[in-house]
Amino acid sequence: MSVLVVIEHDRGTLSPASLEALTAARTVDADVHALTLGASADSLAGTLAAHGASVVHQVHHDLLNDFGPEAWGEAVAQAVRALQPAAVVACGTDRGNEVMAQAAARLDLPFVANCNEITVGDTWSIVRVRWGGSLLEQCTLDAATKLVTFAHHAVEAAEAIGAGSVSALAVELDASLGRTVVAERVERAAGVTLATAPLVVGGGRGVGSAEAFAPLEELAGLLGGVVGCSRAVTNNGWRNHTDQVGQTGTRIAPDLYMACGISGAIQHWVGAMASKKILAINTDAEANMVTKADYAVIGDLHKVIPAIIEEVRRRKGA
Repeated sequence: MSVLVVIEHDRGTLSPASLEALTAARTVDADVHALTLGASADSLAGTLAAHGASVVHQVHHDLLNDFGPEAWGEAVAQAVRALQPAAVVACGTDRGNEVMAQAAARLDLPFVANCNEITVGDTWSIVRVRWGGSLLEQCTLDAATKLVTFAHHAVEAAEAIGAGSVSALAVELDASLGRTVVAERVERAAGVTLATAPLVVGGGRGVGSAEAFAPLEELAGLLGGVVGCSRAVTNNGWRNHTDQVGQTGTRIAPDLYMACGISGAIQHWVGAMASKKILAINTDAEANMVTKADYAVIGDLHKVIPAIIEEVRRRKGA
Protein backbone atom coordinates (compact mmCIF):
# COMPACT_ATOMS: atom_id res chain seq x y z
CA MET A 1 0.00 0.00 0.00
CA SER A 2 1.23 3.47 -0.88
CA VAL A 3 -1.25 6.09 0.37
CA LEU A 4 -3.60 5.88 3.37
CA VAL A 5 -6.41 8.46 3.52
CA VAL A 6 -7.90 9.32 6.92
CA ILE A 7 -11.67 9.66 6.44
CA GLU A 8 -13.39 12.47 8.30
CA HIS A 9 -16.97 11.85 9.38
CA ASP A 10 -19.38 12.82 12.14
CA ARG A 11 -20.99 9.74 13.68
CA GLY A 12 -21.20 8.10 10.26
CA THR A 13 -22.04 11.19 8.21
CA LEU A 14 -19.25 11.61 5.68
CA SER A 15 -17.54 14.98 5.40
CA PRO A 16 -17.35 15.99 1.71
CA ALA A 17 -13.79 17.08 2.47
CA SER A 18 -12.82 13.40 2.71
CA LEU A 19 -13.72 12.90 -0.94
CA GLU A 20 -11.37 15.78 -1.75
CA ALA A 21 -8.66 13.97 0.22
CA LEU A 22 -9.24 10.73 -1.72
CA THR A 23 -9.04 12.63 -5.01
CA ALA A 24 -5.88 14.43 -3.91
CA ALA A 25 -4.30 11.16 -2.77
CA ARG A 26 -4.64 9.78 -6.30
CA THR A 27 -2.30 12.53 -7.51
CA VAL A 28 0.32 11.08 -5.17
CA ASP A 29 -0.12 7.40 -6.04
CA ALA A 30 -2.70 5.21 -7.75
CA ASP A 31 -2.79 2.74 -4.85
CA VAL A 32 -5.11 4.49 -2.39
CA HIS A 33 -6.46 2.96 0.83
CA ALA A 34 -8.98 4.54 3.20
CA LEU A 35 -9.07 4.45 7.00
CA THR A 36 -12.39 4.83 8.85
CA LEU A 37 -12.54 5.24 12.62
CA GLY A 38 -15.58 4.03 14.55
CA ALA A 39 -18.26 1.46 13.69
CA SER A 40 -20.66 4.20 12.56
CA ALA A 41 -18.43 4.79 9.51
CA ASP A 42 -18.66 1.21 8.21
CA SER A 43 -21.51 2.15 5.87
CA LEU A 44 -19.23 4.59 4.01
CA ALA A 45 -17.21 1.83 2.31
CA GLY A 46 -19.22 1.95 -0.93
CA THR A 47 -18.85 5.71 -1.33
CA LEU A 48 -15.13 5.51 -0.59
CA ALA A 49 -14.70 2.77 -3.19
CA ALA A 50 -16.50 4.93 -5.73
CA HIS A 51 -13.87 7.61 -5.11
CA GLY A 52 -10.85 5.37 -5.61
CA ALA A 53 -10.28 3.41 -2.38
CA SER A 54 -8.94 -0.05 -3.19
CA VAL A 55 -9.19 -1.15 0.45
CA VAL A 56 -11.19 0.37 3.32
CA HIS A 57 -9.58 -0.34 6.70
CA GLN A 58 -12.22 -0.18 9.45
CA VAL A 59 -11.25 0.46 13.06
CA HIS A 60 -13.74 -0.24 15.88
CA HIS A 61 -13.32 0.88 19.48
CA ASP A 62 -15.62 2.36 22.12
CA LEU A 63 -13.48 5.53 22.28
CA LEU A 64 -14.10 6.10 18.57
CA ASN A 65 -17.89 6.26 18.81
CA ASP A 66 -17.63 10.06 18.66
CA PHE A 67 -14.84 12.44 17.66
CA GLY A 68 -11.93 12.90 20.02
CA PRO A 69 -8.60 14.17 18.62
CA GLU A 70 -6.39 12.16 20.97
CA ALA A 71 -8.17 8.84 20.39
CA TRP A 72 -8.37 9.43 16.65
CA GLY A 73 -4.73 10.51 16.48
CA GLU A 74 -3.55 7.43 18.37
CA ALA A 75 -5.71 5.17 16.17
CA VAL A 76 -4.15 6.69 13.05
CA ALA A 77 -0.66 6.24 14.52
CA GLN A 78 -1.32 2.57 15.24
CA ALA A 79 -2.74 2.10 11.74
CA VAL A 80 0.42 3.59 10.23
CA ARG A 81 2.61 1.24 12.26
CA ALA A 82 0.52 -1.76 11.23
CA LEU A 83 0.00 -0.94 7.54
CA GLN A 84 3.31 0.83 6.76
CA PRO A 85 1.98 3.21 4.07
CA ALA A 86 4.40 5.42 2.18
CA ALA A 87 2.15 8.42 2.89
CA VAL A 88 -0.89 9.41 4.93
CA VAL A 89 -3.29 12.04 3.56
CA ALA A 90 -6.26 13.92 5.04
CA CYS A 91 -8.12 17.10 4.16
CA GLY A 92 -6.94 20.31 5.82
CA THR A 93 -10.10 20.95 7.80
CA ASP A 94 -9.88 21.78 11.50
CA ARG A 95 -10.42 18.13 12.37
CA GLY A 96 -8.16 16.81 9.64
CA ASN A 97 -5.22 18.97 10.70
CA GLU A 98 -5.78 18.25 14.40
CA VAL A 99 -5.88 14.48 13.95
CA MET A 100 -2.83 14.45 11.68
CA ALA A 101 -0.89 16.63 14.12
CA GLN A 102 -1.75 14.18 16.90
CA ALA A 103 -0.63 11.24 14.77
CA ALA A 104 2.59 12.97 13.72
CA ALA A 105 3.54 13.69 17.34
CA ARG A 106 2.90 10.08 18.34
CA LEU A 107 4.90 8.76 15.37
CA ASP A 108 7.68 11.35 15.76
CA LEU A 109 7.30 12.28 12.09
CA PRO A 110 7.12 15.66 10.33
CA PHE A 111 3.71 16.82 9.13
CA VAL A 112 2.92 19.34 6.35
CA ALA A 113 -0.54 20.91 6.49
CA ASN A 114 -2.71 22.60 3.83
CA CYS A 115 -0.86 21.56 0.68
CA ASN A 116 -1.92 22.84 -2.74
CA GLU A 117 0.54 20.93 -4.91
CA ILE A 118 2.85 17.96 -4.35
CA THR A 119 5.62 16.76 -6.63
CA VAL A 120 6.44 13.19 -5.63
CA GLY A 121 9.99 11.87 -5.36
CA ASP A 122 12.27 10.47 -2.68
CA THR A 123 11.88 13.94 -1.19
CA TRP A 124 8.56 15.62 -1.88
CA SER A 125 8.41 19.19 -3.22
CA ILE A 126 5.32 20.90 -1.82
CA VAL A 127 3.46 24.17 -2.24
CA ARG A 128 1.29 24.87 0.79
CA VAL A 129 -1.01 27.60 2.08
CA ARG A 130 0.29 29.73 4.95
CA TRP A 131 -1.00 32.75 6.88
CA GLY A 132 -4.61 31.90 6.16
CA GLY A 133 -4.12 31.89 2.40
CA SER A 134 -2.21 35.15 2.01
CA LEU A 135 1.06 33.29 1.36
CA LEU A 136 2.04 30.23 -0.68
CA GLU A 137 5.16 28.55 0.68
CA GLN A 138 7.45 26.15 -1.15
CA CYS A 139 8.93 23.43 1.04
CA THR A 140 10.29 19.89 0.93
CA LEU A 141 9.32 16.83 2.95
CA ASP A 142 11.72 13.98 3.62
CA ALA A 143 10.42 11.22 5.90
CA ALA A 144 10.00 7.46 5.92
CA THR A 145 6.23 8.04 5.96
CA LYS A 146 4.97 11.35 4.61
CA LEU A 147 2.09 12.94 6.54
CA VAL A 148 0.18 15.71 4.73
CA THR A 149 -3.18 17.39 4.48
CA PHE A 150 -4.48 19.07 1.35
CA ALA A 151 -6.01 22.52 1.75
CA HIS A 152 -9.80 22.42 1.88
CA HIS A 153 -11.27 23.10 -1.59
CA ALA A 154 -7.80 22.95 -3.20
CA VAL A 155 -8.94 19.82 -5.07
CA GLU A 156 -12.40 19.15 -6.47
CA ALA A 157 -13.70 15.71 -5.51
CA ALA A 158 -14.00 13.30 -8.44
CA GLU A 159 -15.06 9.69 -8.71
CA ALA A 160 -12.66 6.89 -9.66
CA ILE A 161 -13.80 3.32 -9.11
CA GLY A 162 -11.73 1.32 -6.63
CA ALA A 163 -12.12 -2.28 -5.45
CA GLY A 164 -13.31 -1.12 -2.04
CA SER A 165 -12.60 -4.37 -0.23
CA VAL A 166 -13.08 -4.12 3.53
CA SER A 167 -10.46 -5.06 6.13
CA ALA A 168 -10.85 -4.88 9.92
CA LEU A 169 -7.96 -3.30 11.84
CA ALA A 170 -7.62 -3.67 15.60
CA VAL A 171 -6.20 -0.93 17.84
CA GLU A 172 -5.62 -0.65 21.59
CA LEU A 173 -6.59 2.69 23.10
CA ASP A 174 -6.01 3.70 26.70
CA ALA A 175 -9.05 5.11 28.50
CA SER A 176 -7.16 8.36 29.17
CA LEU A 177 -7.44 9.21 25.47
CA GLY A 178 -11.14 9.81 26.00
CA ARG A 179 -10.53 13.02 27.99
CA THR A 180 -10.95 15.15 24.85
CA VAL A 181 -14.21 14.43 23.06
CA VAL A 182 -17.04 16.40 21.46
CA ALA A 183 -19.09 17.78 24.35
CA GLU A 184 -21.71 19.90 22.58
CA ARG A 185 -23.09 20.44 19.09
CA VAL A 186 -24.99 23.33 17.54
CA GLU A 187 -27.50 21.88 15.09
CA ARG A 188 -28.14 23.87 11.92
CA ALA A 189 -31.37 23.71 10.01
CA ALA A 190 -31.71 20.83 7.56
CA GLY A 191 -30.72 21.41 3.95
CA VAL A 192 -27.64 22.81 2.25
CA THR A 193 -24.91 24.14 4.51
CA LEU A 194 -22.68 27.16 4.17
CA ALA A 195 -19.72 24.92 3.28
CA THR A 196 -21.59 22.97 0.59
CA ALA A 197 -24.12 25.45 -0.85
CA PRO A 198 -23.91 26.07 -4.61
CA LEU A 199 -24.77 29.73 -4.01
CA VAL A 200 -23.98 31.94 -1.03
CA VAL A 201 -25.34 35.44 -0.47
CA GLY A 202 -22.94 37.14 1.92
CA GLY A 203 -23.57 40.30 3.89
CA GLY A 204 -21.09 42.62 5.54
CA ARG A 205 -21.12 45.72 7.69
CA GLY A 206 -22.77 47.58 4.82
CA VAL A 207 -26.01 45.63 5.35
CA GLY A 208 -26.53 47.82 8.41
CA SER A 209 -28.48 45.66 10.87
CA ALA A 210 -29.71 42.18 11.67
CA GLU A 211 -33.17 43.04 10.30
CA ALA A 212 -31.68 44.26 7.02
CA PHE A 213 -30.52 40.71 6.24
CA ALA A 214 -34.14 39.79 5.38
CA PRO A 215 -33.80 40.63 1.64
CA LEU A 216 -30.57 38.58 1.50
CA GLU A 217 -32.43 35.65 3.06
CA GLU A 218 -35.20 36.06 0.49
CA LEU A 219 -32.77 36.15 -2.42
CA ALA A 220 -30.86 33.11 -1.16
CA GLY A 221 -34.14 31.23 -0.78
CA LEU A 222 -35.22 32.06 -4.33
CA LEU A 223 -31.89 30.87 -5.74
CA GLY A 224 -31.53 27.74 -3.60
CA GLY A 225 -28.61 29.10 -1.60
CA VAL A 226 -27.76 30.16 1.94
CA VAL A 227 -26.75 33.39 3.66
CA GLY A 228 -23.24 34.00 4.98
CA CYS A 229 -21.63 37.01 6.58
CA SER A 230 -18.38 38.72 7.46
CA ARG A 231 -16.72 38.82 10.86
CA ALA A 232 -17.86 42.40 11.40
CA VAL A 233 -21.46 41.17 11.25
CA THR A 234 -20.94 38.50 13.91
CA ASN A 235 -18.98 40.98 16.05
CA ASN A 236 -22.01 43.28 15.94
CA GLY A 237 -24.26 40.40 16.98
CA TRP A 238 -26.34 40.53 13.78
CA ARG A 239 -25.69 36.88 12.80
CA ASN A 240 -24.51 33.71 14.50
CA HIS A 241 -20.83 32.77 14.15
CA THR A 242 -21.92 29.64 12.25
CA ASP A 243 -22.80 31.98 9.34
CA GLN A 244 -19.36 33.58 9.19
CA VAL A 245 -17.28 33.15 6.05
CA GLY A 246 -13.56 33.56 6.59
CA GLN A 247 -10.32 32.35 8.08
CA THR A 248 -11.91 31.95 11.52
CA GLY A 249 -15.26 30.93 10.08
CA THR A 250 -16.32 28.66 7.21
CA ARG A 251 -14.42 28.31 3.96
CA ILE A 252 -16.85 28.18 1.06
CA ALA A 253 -16.61 27.06 -2.57
CA PRO A 254 -19.97 27.83 -4.20
CA ASP A 255 -20.58 28.25 -7.92
CA LEU A 256 -21.43 31.87 -7.12
CA TYR A 257 -20.71 34.04 -4.08
CA MET A 258 -22.66 37.30 -3.92
CA ALA A 259 -20.73 39.56 -1.54
CA CYS A 260 -23.01 42.39 -0.45
CA GLY A 261 -21.59 45.34 1.46
CA ILE A 262 -18.38 43.44 2.26
CA SER A 263 -15.07 45.29 2.08
CA GLY A 264 -13.07 42.09 1.59
CA ALA A 265 -10.50 42.00 4.38
CA ILE A 266 -7.89 39.28 3.93
CA GLN A 267 -9.48 37.08 6.60
CA HIS A 268 -12.79 37.10 4.73
CA TRP A 269 -11.12 36.66 1.34
CA VAL A 270 -9.37 33.51 2.59
CA GLY A 271 -12.75 31.96 3.31
CA ALA A 272 -14.30 33.01 -0.02
CA MET A 273 -11.48 32.73 -2.55
CA ALA A 274 -12.34 29.14 -3.57
CA SER A 275 -15.68 30.36 -4.98
CA LYS A 276 -16.03 29.61 -8.70
CA LYS A 277 -17.34 33.12 -9.40
CA ILE A 278 -17.75 36.17 -7.14
CA LEU A 279 -20.21 39.03 -7.62
CA ALA A 280 -19.52 42.04 -5.39
CA ILE A 281 -22.21 44.61 -4.63
CA ASN A 282 -20.73 47.69 -3.00
CA THR A 283 -20.83 51.49 -3.13
CA ASP A 284 -17.00 51.59 -3.00
CA ALA A 285 -15.47 50.77 -6.38
CA GLU A 286 -12.04 50.44 -4.73
CA ALA A 287 -13.08 47.95 -2.05
CA ASN A 288 -10.85 44.90 -1.93
CA MET A 289 -13.77 42.54 -2.63
CA VAL A 290 -14.78 44.58 -5.67
CA THR A 291 -11.29 44.61 -7.17
CA LYS A 292 -10.93 40.83 -6.71
CA ALA A 293 -14.44 39.88 -7.85
CA ASP A 294 -15.29 38.45 -11.27
CA TYR A 295 -18.27 40.80 -11.50
CA ALA A 296 -19.23 43.92 -9.60
CA VAL A 297 -22.25 46.17 -9.18
CA ILE A 298 -21.32 49.59 -7.84
CA GLY A 299 -24.40 50.71 -5.98
CA ASP A 300 -26.48 50.61 -2.82
CA LEU A 301 -27.19 46.98 -1.90
CA HIS A 302 -30.52 48.06 -0.37
CA LYS A 303 -31.62 49.03 -3.89
CA VAL A 304 -29.71 46.39 -5.89
CA ILE A 305 -30.85 43.32 -3.92
CA PRO A 306 -34.60 44.16 -4.15
CA ALA A 307 -34.16 44.76 -7.89
CA ILE A 308 -32.52 41.33 -8.30
CA ILE A 309 -35.31 39.72 -6.25
CA GLU A 310 -37.95 41.37 -8.43
CA GLU A 311 -36.27 40.14 -11.62
CA VAL A 312 -35.81 36.61 -10.29
CA ARG A 313 -39.47 36.49 -9.28
CA ARG A 314 -40.50 37.80 -12.70
CA ARG A 315 -38.52 35.11 -14.47
CA LYS A 316 -39.85 32.42 -12.17
CA GLY A 317 -43.38 33.72 -12.70
CA ALA A 318 -43.77 34.09 -8.94
